[in-house]
Amino acid sequence: MRRLLVSLIVVLLCGVVWAGEVPLVASPLVPAAAGRISYEHDRNRNIKLEIKTKHLAAPERLTPPKNSYVVWIRSSDGQTQNAGVLKINSDLEGSFTTTTPVKAFDVLITAEDSPAVSQPSGPEIMHGSIQAQ
Repeated sequence: MRRLLVSLIVVLLCGVVWAGEVPLVASPLVPAAAGRISYEHDRNRNIKLEIKTKHLAAPERLTPPKNSYVVWIRSSDGQTQNAGVLKINSDLEGSFTTTTPVKAFDVLITAEDSPAVSQPSGPEIMHGSIQAQ
């Protein structure tokens, strides 16, 4: 019984150490927008992140209008990778999930003319930082 209790405590503590949540900071271009990044380690010690946003206008409603919101992962050495497109629904809520091997990085969301850009070129809409262990 004691061994089971110790095992349960270890599992719970590992969950606390291996997961987290950070806010996304909105730019003045989207002052009503709010968002969070939830992250956790997967079994391969990669970081799985989930981005959720609220009150984020569709990119075509921006001035000037854009085609999509692109999520970027920028590692501590400055390398930036296009992680994909943040989809916005009719309720102005966005969601995005990805996995990365990088442990310390910034997440940027930019408004872009094309979702296939290789470097951020549009205005930054939101940003946050992850410092996983």
